[in-house]
Amino acid sequence: MKEKSELESILEPEVLQPEKNTQTDSTLVAVIDRVLEKGLVINADITVRVADTELLGIQIRAALASFETAAKYGLQFPSGTNMETIAWKEAIVGKEECPNCEKRVETEQLLNKSCPWCGWQSAKAKQLTVSKILK
Repeated sequence: MKEKSELESILEPEVLQPEKNTQTDSTLVAVIDRVLEKGLVINADITVRVADTELLGIQIRAALASFETAAKYGLQFPSGTNMETIAWKEAIVGKEECPNCEKRVETEQLLNKSCPWCGWQSAKAKQLTVSKILK
């Protein structure tokens, strides 16, 4: 067997092997949480034809999302849905992830004040604090 010279081993391209990301949680709960957070829309048009004659036509439009995601994108809800509940009012309020602790916080509070969980402050909040001190 011929040994590789040092120069050949340096010039030979490295073979990259896929690595499993241990940080990613692929449990069913994580998948459902991700689908509800981002939303899932299914559009299907089903047609049954025999000899160029359409016998059956079905159009399916379905959306799967959390109330917060649905409200964010303006999806229509079934008639009779009580939108005066606390959960609905909370879902309409915009929320963002804190860059420090990754918890969901109201956008207004995160930008203008601080994260109630970890105390992180945005540049805008820091500027507002400095301008209040200088006054």
